[in-house]
Amino acid sequence: MVRPVGKHDRRNSMKMKRRKSQVKKKARLKRQKVERKAAAPPGAKKAAPKKRAAAPAPAPAPAAEPGDGGSAS
Repeated sequence: MVRPVGKHDRRNSMKMKRRKSQVKKKARLKRQKVERKAAAPPGAKKAAPKKRAAAPAPAPAPAAEPGDGGSAS
């Protein structure tokens, strides 16, 4: 007797559900990738993201010095 394999395997343990769903997910992602490549015109370049000017880091607050109105006697 031949074992049902892959899509035809009807075991429904959690392990098999995870394995089957991972296979479905990979197939779906692969199909979407192929569709995106087919939809893009040949030789089309991707636009590079605009570079933003780095905002200057805020200056750190000055540290309190000893004898600056503290509770020292």
